[in-house]
Parts: sequence; structure tokens; C-alpha cells
Amino acid sequence: MDHSQSENFMAVEAPAQSGVQAGDVVLAPLADFPRIDLRAGVEPWDKRRQAGKALRADVPHAAHADLPAEADRPDPVTLIESAHAGRQPHLIPLRVARMATSPFSFLRGAAHVMAWDLSRSPRSGIDVVMNGDAHTDNFGLFGTPQRDVVLDLNDFDEVTVGPWEWDLKRLAAGLAVATADAGATPDARREAVMEAVSGYQRTMRRLAPEGSLDVWYQTTLADAPDLGGIRMDAEARAVVRRAVDKARRKNNRSLLAQVAERRTDGGWRLRADPPILTPVDDATRQSIVSGLERYAETLPRERRFMLNRYHVVDVAHRVVGVGSVGTRAYVALLCGNSDRDALFLQVKEAVSPANAPYLPGMPAPYAGHEGERVIYGQRLLQAVGDPLLGWTTIDGRPFYVRQMKNLKGAIPLAEMSGPPLLTFSYAYGALLARAHARTGDAAAIAGYCGSGKRPDLREALADWAAAYAERNAEDFGRFREAIASGRLEAAADPCL
Repeated sequence: MDHSQSENFMAVEAPAQSGVQAGDVVLAPLADFPRIDLRAGVEPWDKRRQAGKALRADVPHAAHADLPAEADRPDPVTLIESAHAGRQPHLIPLRVARMATSPFSFLRGAAHVMAWDLSRSPRSGIDVVMNGDAHTDNFGLFGTPQRDVVLDLNDFDEVTVGPWEWDLKRLAAGLAVATADAGATPDARREAVMEAVSGYQRTMRRLAPEGSLDVWYQTTLADAPDLGGIRMDAEARAVVRRAVDKARRKNNRSLLAQVAERRTDGGWRLRADPPILTPVDDATRQSIVSGLERYAETLPRERRFMLNRYHVVDVAHRVVGVGSVGTRAYVALLCGNSDRDALFLQVKEAVSPANAPYLPGMPAPYAGHEGERVIYGQRLLQAVGDPLLGWTTIDGRPFYVRQMKNLKGAIPLAEMSGPPLLTFSYAYGALLARAHARTGDAAAIAGYCGSGKRPDLREALADWAAAYAERNAEDFGRFREAIASGRLEAAADPCL
């Protein structure tokens, strides 16, 4: 599938300049605390592109194709068990059961396993603020403060500073595994991965010479005629239209009817649906309310004014996702101008990211609070975001806060085939590139990636993704064996 007509990238690369020292030219992704210096400029973008290109001499594209069998690779089940430390013990069997439903569900929950594997892979030498978990299910629809619906990255629990290619490899592996689960042929899976890498390359190439402000302004309106300049056929447009229509029906009022019920005194309470939605005791409720009051202090002042018009009506514990199962996550129902003026806030525990053992991590002060790390990373990577993002501490544990399910939706990528699959694969690669360009050096990354005309990086990452899908299948088999042997306990009904 050729998207070249929708991207303005240079057709010819200049030869690498001899003696370029990339470390002296490439922009760092994040400082300890951004200090504004308006007197010193940065190196011209084309010089930084040449510096990125020069890095290929040490780490050529072909080096990314290899997935060696490391003799000291830890047992994947042991890595997953270590990730359970600190989680609520009674929910771990549910997490295990959800991971055991398919190889892709396993991949979603096995971020710690992939983090070890990525730590042994070659590094380009260019860091960004990385999502850390950029598989296909972590792209989706959500609402802006202006009530538009946009398509973008939408999960940031694993955000940190690290190599841009780790995110791209996570996306590539997720595509290979998810489409295999859906029954796609090896050739179709490979083409989807190559299209995602192409979307990343060409978008980074286009963004490299653009102004920083222009990069930060770019959004992808889901109901626009195209996805940020990406051509769509009639079937792909129909997929987006259905997803947007469904997302627009998800708001605080519809959620109120779905998860709450009237008390005998006429007020609202959250409807118990164990083990997904369960009541909390009064002490926990009071801790959550106090935590939300502290969270308000992390909001801009004008948002605090708005939040002050609401009060907490009820709080419940709510199980979310696959990888997050077992962490403490709550939903708070607030009411404002009337009992129909509902606001749902998710209060979710933030834990150390899976890649943390292998990377320096976020700089101070963001590294001191895992909830602040998540929210700061989300604000950096998303083109537009939830106006109620913030963080807090509850009973000594870090949490972050966001609106729950407000205009949110999903694109069923794994269920697609043919042109729609390639369209959205390309789109996810493009969205990832745009997120990285907001904090990383787009020119240097573009120089390293190349124009996208030659298949070097695309072929290499397609080879790597196919190999990793096989490794993931083997790890999944070991995981299922651990359940069968009784080493791991799985809940009886993983759909709960």
C-alpha cells in the first residue's frame, strides 16, 4: 500500500558528513527541569538529520532484525510473577486468567518480559519520551475539551525516557501477534508490520523540518475526511465512522445509567458487579476523597474552580485492563449542578514501568512520584488530552486521576484485513512518530530511519516482529503450562 502521496518527504538523502559526532548535535528529550534559554539556538535540523544518519554506521538497520537466543534469558513466568509484587493478591488469578486467553493478551500483560528482551537489543542512540507500551490496543479514540473525537495513543502507565525503537518494536510485535490471533496469513502480518514502520518513517521525515510549534499543534480528528492526510478507502472510513458514533455515545450521562443505580433516598450509588466493580469500606472511601482533594492541587487553577462545583457521591474499586489487573484502581462518582450532572473519575495506582530496570528513567522531579510521571508523560505525548489529568498520593501509594470513558472508543484493528488493516497499521506508526517528535529529535530520528523508500528498516523490523511473535507463542505456552501445573492460579472465568 503506497501512502507516499499523502506525505511530503525528501526524495534524495544527502551523504553523511564525515566527522559528525551525534552526541554533540542530537537534542536530548528531557531535562531535569526545563530551563528556558532564549539566547542560545539549536543546531539546524539538516545537520541533526545527518547526525542521525551517521549513527547507522554503528547500528545499521539490519542489526534490528536479529532476536538472538540469550543463554541468560530469565524464565518468562518468573518475570511475570515478579511483576505481581505489591498487587492485590485476590486479583492476581484474574490477571493470570486474562493473560491466558490468547497470545496477544499474554503479550499485553507480559511487558516485563519484552522489556528484558528489548534491553538486549541494539540501540540507535537517540532517546525520546517513550510510551513504553505502544501495542495496538493502546491506540484509540477519546474526546478533547472541545468535544471533538481524536485518534491517538491513550495509555501511558509505562511512560519513561528511552530508545524510540523500543516503542516501534512493541507496536510491530503487537501487530504481528494480534493479526496472527485473528487468523491473518504470515504475508498479511508482515505487510501490516512493514506498513506501520513506513508510517513511522515517512511521518518523522515530514516532521523533521517543521517548526516545533507546528508539531505540537498537530492532531488527528477521527471524523475528518482522512486521518491526518492518510488516504482511506470506503471500508476504512466506515470503520472510523462506526467507532466515532459509538464513542460519542460514551459520556458521563450514559455511564451513569450503565454503572449506577438509585438509592432508597433518591441519590446515586455505583452498582456492584464483582469482581469488576466492588464496594469499598468507609475508611477507603474517605482516603480516596482526601486523595482527590490533593489531586485538585495538581490541576491548573481554572480547572480547580470547575472541579470545586462537584462533590463525591460514591466510590468503588474497578478492575481494568490486562496488565493493570491487581493494581489499586477506583472509580469515583461525583455530582454537580444536579444529580444528572455526573462526573466519573478514575483513580488508578501508578507503579514502576516495566522498562525501569534497563533505563535511566524520567528525570527529577517527575521520577519522584509514579503518578506524576504518568501524567507528565501523557501531557508530553498526546496532541490533546483530558483537561482533568492529575496525580495524588493515597495511603502512601502514588495514583493518577483522569476522566473515565468520556468519548472513548476503539478501532478493531486485529479484526481487519486487506486495505483497512494496512491503513490503520500505517496510521498507528504515524501517530507514534508524531508523539516521539514532540520531545525527541525528529530530524535525527528521520536521518537514522531513512526516507522509507528503501525497505531496510521495514524489512528488519518485520523480521524481528515475526521472530518475536514466535518467541511470544513459546512464552505463552510456558505460561499455560505453569497454570496447568498449579504454579500459577487462574480465575475460573477470564471474561469477568
